[in-house]
Amino acid sequence: MRTDRRPFATASPAHATATAQTTVRNLGILAHVDAGKTTITERILFATGAIHKRGEVHNGTTVTDFDAQERDRGITIFAAAVSCTWGGHRVNLIDTPGHVDFSDEVERSLRVLDGAVAVFDAVAGVEPQSETVWRQADRHGVPRIAFVNKLDRAGADLDTAVASIRDRLGTVPLVVQLPVGREDGFTGVVDLLEMRALLWRAGSDAYEAGPVPEPLREEAGRRRRLLEETVAELHPDALEEFCATSALSGTTLARALRELTLRGDGVVVLCGSAYRNRGIEPLLDAVLAYLPSPADMPPVRGLSDGTEQERAPDPREPFTALAFKVTATATGRLTYLRVYAGTLRKGGSVLDAGTGRTERVGRILRVQADRHEEREEAVAGDIVAVIGLKAARAGTTLCAAGAPLVLEPPSVAEPVVSVAVEARGSADTGRLASALARLVEEDPSLAVRSDAETGQTVLSGMGELHLEVAVEKIRSGHGVEVVVGRPQVSYRETVVRGVSGLVYRHVKQDGGAGQFAHVVIDVEPAEEVGPSGAAGFTFRSVVGGGRVPQEYARAVEAGCRDALAEGPLGGYPVTGLRVTLTDGAVHSKDSSELAFRAAGRFALREALRASAVELLEPVVEVTVTVPEDGVGSVLGDLAARRGRVSGSTAESGTAVITATVPLAELFGYASRLRGRTRGRGTFTTRPAGLAPVPAPVASVVLDR
Repeated sequence: MRTDRRPFATASPAHATATAQTTVRNLGILAHVDAGKTTITERILFATGAIHKRGEVHNGTTVTDFDAQERDRGITIFAAAVSCTWGGHRVNLIDTPGHVDFSDEVERSLRVLDGAVAVFDAVAGVEPQSETVWRQADRHGVPRIAFVNKLDRAGADLDTAVASIRDRLGTVPLVVQLPVGREDGFTGVVDLLEMRALLWRAGSDAYEAGPVPEPLREEAGRRRRLLEETVAELHPDALEEFCATSALSGTTLARALRELTLRGDGVVVLCGSAYRNRGIEPLLDAVLAYLPSPADMPPVRGLSDGTEQERAPDPREPFTALAFKVTATATGRLTYLRVYAGTLRKGGSVLDAGTGRTERVGRILRVQADRHEEREEAVAGDIVAVIGLKAARAGTTLCAAGAPLVLEPPSVAEPVVSVAVEARGSADTGRLASALARLVEEDPSLAVRSDAETGQTVLSGMGELHLEVAVEKIRSGHGVEVVVGRPQVSYRETVVRGVSGLVYRHVKQDGGAGQFAHVVIDVEPAEEVGPSGAAGFTFRSVVGGGRVPQEYARAVEAGCRDALAEGPLGGYPVTGLRVTLTDGAVHSKDSSELAFRAAGRFALREALRASAVELLEPVVEVTVTVPEDGVGSVLGDLAARRGRVSGSTAESGTAVITATVPLAELFGYASRLRGRTRGRGTFTTRPAGLAPVPAPVASVVLDR
């Protein structure tokens, strides 16, 4: 959970007077894969004049999907930043990936954005990854508006999509448009605030505004009334006007919609068809009207010398920025920054607040995907890339040398799938190590380690596709041929039944100062294990009377954390337990933090061997879409993969099956599903946490 973002209502009004900042919008495009994010981004660039020819995803000609792998696969893999102008405003836009394997790219982007446009398919509504990115935005407190896309598709229905937003996301949809026409006959929208029709004629990129068509006037009036009633229920000032006049003026309604959006009490919903270039201009107008500018943001908060401090979004404040992405290009190492306060000038020096190292900024660039425009300076509210920084990583805080401040970095997901990689030729071993180091630097959700038993180099990531992309980057980007082993999941061990009163005495005397530590611990299962096990360990000390000083208790906790690295079953990391230090003793001369850390480590290892421990494996929620005649075959295959079906719906000859399946059983599932459904089946996944491994399967895993 973000600690440096407060509710918008607490922002100082003095900062809203920065006119230059009020004309900036920093937003991201969020959605499930294939909902149309990249097409919307492309149409925005075209509508604003940033490009003069529309690209298409299926042709590999879009601006933001510029990487060769993105164009080959037809999906967004890397978050790409672009910039354009609309209505006198500068719009900095980040097109984020929609595939679950690249959700860490979304996480890093959301950490630095002020607002977002959530895109939903008018046929499918809220899809699994749509919900995932929505929850990510909730955690970061990012205001959103919604765009229901693909209204020209067969089966598209705005009301059904809006109902799924209400039911699955738990928010209040505030629908401000009514479609004109259905499916192939979709030609425009009715603006419910101004009660006018916006129509796009065939072959024209511009819309024509006019009166609401006669057949839609009654329906438009009903929906306008419903919008007013919903807003009045949520907004006190709007309620007061509604009670007095039984209606809301356009000005009051627009102001209330903006305030509800900023507070997160509702989401403005627009609609259109990005592929047919319908609805993009009203969407841009809504971005300016409802989403916040940097001047609307509260002061950013961070730590300086252990105390919390604030920096207002003001160019005159000490420089403060967060690096959220690092890439290597032909022009050099690019570090992407969100500037929260102050001004950064070309050739200036910045302080890495984490390491204390000072670095020089060679160039400042405004990024247009893979093209760049050089700038002399960047001010509070800007998102830019800089060249010249050698050590900054994603999550690094950069600030003025005389005013250090450490901001909370983006969270990094724990990898769940691993493969062994090695260079095909021994001469390439050094180049492979360099390539892997570069990959981890650019993508913190990747991890590289050396297996102590086999000596293999192990690359870990968020899924099969994530690792495929990483390996292809090694081959194509670094020219290293690699051999890749079969993917393996990251198992965990957890305590089912613990022990109480385990006594451990650490006594060591080799001449000179000795080591003495006496601890008594209880080990029990934790009440709740986090989705990746990250929150699965807690420690507390209940020792009284000063028998174990606080600094030694902290050392015991550090030792226990050391012991979590390898469990007693198969040497997998341990999660899901609570350790309580209940008693202990110290020696006046031989006790030290080092001794108590060793005692904590060995005591927990001994306690784990005496406890009942079970193996855990990552599981995912799988949503499979298949023709109705293929349901039986798919259900049987899911059962064979130890899947637990949680839901099934059917509509218009298509079935949607939801199941929870162990990640280890999904390797190669895409090709198997295509074979069973003659190429008509598709599936998506999202992480669903950890689950116990059945005893027969656990025996096989532990015997490997």
